[in-house]
Amino acid sequence: MTVGELFSGMCEIPEELKNLTVSGVTSDSREVENGFLFVCIKGGSFDGHSVAEKMLEKGACAVVTQEKLGPDGEINVENSREIYPELLSRFYGCPTKKFKLCAVTGTNGKTTVVNLCAQITRLLGHRTGVIGTLGTDTGSGLKYSHDGPPTTPEPRRLYQLFAQMAEEGTEYCFIEASSQALAQYRFAAENFAAGAFTNLTRDHLDYHGTMENYFSAKRMLFDMCENAVVNIDDEYGKKIAEYCREKDVPLKTVSVDGEADFYTEFVKLSAHGSEFILTDRAAEKSYPVRFAMTGLYNVSNALEAAVTVHLTGVPMDEVLCALEKIGGVAGRLETLYAGEFTVIRDYAHTEDGLEKLLSMLKPLAKNRLIAVFGAAGERDAGKRPDMGRTAAKYADVLIVTTDSPRHEDPQKTIDDVARGIPEGRAHEEYTDRKAAIFRALETAEKGDVIALCGKGHEDYQAIGDEYVHFDEKEIVDEYFKKGQQGYVFD
Repeated sequence: MTVGELFSGMCEIPEELKNLTVSGVTSDSREVENGFLFVCIKGGSFDGHSVAEKMLEKGACAVVTQEKLGPDGEINVENSREIYPELLSRFYGCPTKKFKLCAVTGTNGKTTVVNLCAQITRLLGHRTGVIGTLGTDTGSGLKYSHDGPPTTPEPRRLYQLFAQMAEEGTEYCFIEASSQALAQYRFAAENFAAGAFTNLTRDHLDYHGTMENYFSAKRMLFDMCENAVVNIDDEYGKKIAEYCREKDVPLKTVSVDGEADFYTEFVKLSAHGSEFILTDRAAEKSYPVRFAMTGLYNVSNALEAAVTVHLTGVPMDEVLCALEKIGGVAGRLETLYAGEFTVIRDYAHTEDGLEKLLSMLKPLAKNRLIAVFGAAGERDAGKRPDMGRTAAKYADVLIVTTDSPRHEDPQKTIDDVARGIPEGRAHEEYTDRKAAIFRALETAEKGDVIALCGKGHEDYQAIGDEYVHFDEKEIVDEYFKKGQQGYVFD
């Protein structure tokens, strides 16, 4: 592909650049080779404009800038970050036009909804790709992430994955759209077959600054969707729904708490699943559903997943038939041990996530609810006391520990969380998360439920600059192999 072909219809480019061959497109100066197009993007810690001339010397065929620098080989645009995904899409042959691309955004529930959608379409015989917190998959089976990548990859990696999916004949791709990815225009070139909104609660304010900025980033998805699926049980969901109506985006609302375009009634929850009636108001049809995951929020996730897949053209009865065959999603209300007491792990790592998880588990515990939880280092410290306050509201036993400390002192994150625990309320603290888990296991009594909160599917801890292997399933298994009673840990 030539520079002229790549930029056709986008902007004016110097005549002398039009016939140059483009061998790659990147914004990472370390990846530039002969013939690459280098896109200068200003980030939080590095500005690509500062190395534009060096990239030309390194062999770049041209540099894309949004600040006029003046060297030969410069292509000046209004917003280099926004144009970058469009250039990648064109370079890789517009791969997402070859399959149905759907996105899910929101604070909590993205991973569950995305992976339920993927499992539904796979059970219906469709090759399906997934990109999100659990990992990436081009259609041959989910590959879990082991090195802590972002929920939504950076644009070049994203479009390489899309290109691979197109080449392998993928029919569907479901992607988690993080607020950072949306704010950074990582897929500004896309037109999603369906976009879903789960909810919005405090998170990532270290990046966005305010809840309004956070909400505005999430809302950007619905400027790129052919159809919208919005949870109107959430107050921000109601705002998204109104925005879609103003923008004439085809909208389907969902609710587990009242009437909507699709809603649930007669919900029955047990320790091992849920039953409910799903009603399609427009079609005037209702369907009985049995689902393997418990919790009202998981009923909501299942509802959103079902409607999202349905809006891509799949009959609802086929969607629900597949949904009933699904066993669950790794690290989302996943049972690790079921004996005299129960051990569950979940990704709940915000105040809202803990509220939903622990309030659901509390009535299911025949004896005590034990919460093992902690905040992530170098992430939104403002939410930490709220996490402690929420856990104390529901759990009978509080064990405060770490998540991924990164470069932050683990004790500081524990202290921040503990400030939210009411004065005089007993709790234990462990900077070693494994020790915290062992403590919960050795003190568990018959009928207790232990909730390991925050890590979910993750099999690592980010400590300093390293990702250290840490799999809670393996840790629970190790404890029982060494002997449940009287085990002394380091």
